[in-house]
Amino acid sequence: MQEYKKEFTEFMLDCQALKFGDFTLKSGRKSPFFMNAGAYVTGRQLHDLACYYAKAIHDRFGLDFDVLFGPAYKGIPLSVATAMAIYELYGKEVRYCTNRKEAKDHGETGILLGSKLNDGDRVVMIEDVTTSGKSMEETVPIVRGQANVEIVGLMVSLDRHEKGKGTKTALKEVAETYGFETAAIVSMPEVVEILEEKGMLDADLKARIDAYYAQYGATE
Repeated sequence: MQEYKKEFTEFMLDCQALKFGDFTLKSGRKSPFFMNAGAYVTGRQLHDLACYYAKAIHDRFGLDFDVLFGPAYKGIPLSVATAMAIYELYGKEVRYCTNRKEAKDHGETGILLGSKLNDGDRVVMIEDVTTSGKSMEETVPIVRGQANVEIVGLMVSLDRHEKGKGTKTALKEVAETYGFETAAIVSMPEVVEILEEKGMLDADLKARIDAYYAQYGATE
């Protein structure tokens, strides 16, 4: 396991972006853990988060791409900060792009913020977490509708590793539906492994996580 995955797990906990307790997700599922990217609120936190994204993107997709696309709203700071981190760490200059929730009809019109998308652009998409894949249902048509681009892949911070509409993870369903790779900085099974190694996971919480995955865990 890459060292940055272990560091990122501690980072999520330190920033209280990953919490354990009793949570009701948008899907209605009762979960013993919750990841909230809105917890990253300081300059240092956003810088460090972006560096973890940059390292994961470099490892999984390489640097042969032109644009980082982050869906509104949380994807806006993610795409901006990660574009900066990729330049800082690897000297590679990529453009950032994101969408508006509603198209602007004055000034700089259109649905996009940041860079325009051009025919032939290779695009990496970036967002916080994918539980059901619903955000991609909205975002992929927007991206592909702007120009003849190639979507290289999607990077999220945490793969909850639970089934989406079927028995596979939501990330795998996205990959099969839209035809591009999907990946995460770290997956929840990896987080559990890391916390167990560090003695940071008590028996009660581990049992609750196991029960959750017995009901909602993906089979592949």
